[in-house]
Amino acid sequence: MPNSPRHTIHRHQHHFGWDNRLPPVLTVAPGATVEIDTQDSSGGQLTPSSTIADIAKLDFGKVNPTSGPILVDGAEPGDALKVEILEFGASGWGWTACIPGFGLLADQFPDPALHIWSYDRASLLSAAYGPGGKVPLKPFAGTIGLALAEAGLHSVVPPRRVGGNMDIRDMAAGTTLYLPVEVKGALFSIGDTHAAQGDGEVCGTAIESQMKVVLRLGLVKSTGLRFPRFETEGPVARHLDGKGYHATTGIGPDLMAASRDAVKGMIDLLGREHGLGAADAYMLCSVAGDLRISEIVDIPNWVVSFYFPKIVFA
Repeated sequence: MPNSPRHTIHRHQHHFGWDNRLPPVLTVAPGATVEIDTQDSSGGQLTPSSTIADIAKLDFGKVNPTSGPILVDGAEPGDALKVEILEFGASGWGWTACIPGFGLLADQFPDPALHIWSYDRASLLSAAYGPGGKVPLKPFAGTIGLALAEAGLHSVVPPRRVGGNMDIRDMAAGTTLYLPVEVKGALFSIGDTHAAQGDGEVCGTAIESQMKVVLRLGLVKSTGLRFPRFETEGPVARHLDGKGYHATTGIGPDLMAASRDAVKGMIDLLGREHGLGAADAYMLCSVAGDLRISEIVDIPNWVVSFYFPKIVFA
C-alpha cells in the first residue's frame, strides 16, 4: 500500500500500563502507516552521561513507557491486528544494566552495573564492548501489544496473551506480527526499543535505545487468534552467524535451574577466555547470547543451551 496515509506519534504520547480506558492518541484506518518516536525503557532517566550511581535513582513507576494507544477503526474482539514492522531510526546510543533484584541471576548479582553504548546510527555497525568485543546490532521493539479485555491498569512488565513486553528480538524490520484483538479498536502501543538483544535477555536489559519506528497497521477479521504469532522475511541470525558459536549447557529436571546453569557456564567461559568481570560478562550475554531449550522430552532431565556468537570477539 505505497499510498497509505502516514501518521506520527511524538515521544510525549505514552503511557505506563495497559488499560482499555486510556483515550487513543491517534485513530487510523486499516492500512495506515505510522511513525512513532519512542523513548528508551528508562523513560529518559538514563542518558549518555549516566553512571552506576544513577541506577539507584531510577523511579520504577516511570520505566517502560509505551507509545500510544492507537485505535484502529473496525477492529473488534476476535479479529487480529496485523503489524508490519517497516523500519527503525536509531538514536546512536543505548545502555545495558544489572538492576538489583532483576534478571535470571539476580541472586548472584546484587550490585548495580551499567554500560553505556555508542554506535553509528546510520550504518548500524557493531557496537564496541570492553577489550576487543563488538556486538552486531539488530534494532527491534521489545514491547508491542494491545489492550486487554479486563478492566483496570495492568503492569507493562510481564508479557501477555495480547503481546506486550515479549522481548522477542525478531520484532525487527521486515517482520509481520499478528496480535489477538480483545477490545474495540484494538488500542495498539509500542515501546522498549533495543539496538540488540540475545534470546532470553538474561540480565534483564538489552541495549536499551530510543528509536523511531515505522509500521503499518492492518486488520484480519474473525481469526480467533489466541496468542501472538509472527512471520519473518528470511533468516533471523545472519548478524551473528558468521564465525560460529560457543555453547554451554544446563541439564536437569527444572528448566529454570538448567537455564541458570547454562548462563553461569558462559559467564565463567567469557571470564576465562576474554578477561571479563562477571557483571560485564553477564550483561554481554544478555545483549548477544541466545538461551535455547535443546531437549524437553527425555524424562526426567531437560537440556538448555546458551549460544554465544564468536563474532563478538573475532
